[in-house]
Amino acid sequence: MKRLLLATRNEGKLRELRALLAIPNLVLESFAQHPLIGDLEETGVTFEANARAKAAHAARSSGVLALGEDSGLEVDALGGAPGVLSARYSGGHGDDAANLAKLLRELEGVE
Repeated sequence: MKRLLLATRNEGKLRELRALLAIPNLVLESFAQHPLIGDLEETGVTFEANARAKAAHAARSSGVLALGEDSGLEVDALGGAPGVLSARYSGGHGDDAANLAKLLRELEGVE
């Protein structure tokens, strides 16, 4: 069996990748199976930079081949914001309701 660690705590992303990577003899894991791996501050200015940093951190910390991911929302009317800051757009990390509320406020009056 081959193992691949998806460097995320988001089980929804793990489910999505499992569906995409239906590869025989591949066990896809997440940080749920590696609770001792600490979080990595996302300091990259691109999604790719953050994904690479997460993959390297996960692989070094676990000894398992790792795949990083990063995603977000880029709104043309806001100059590409929130971009890599999507999860922390309203200040806290992962507050989807607050992030959406801020996004909608900033889009008020925009055609």
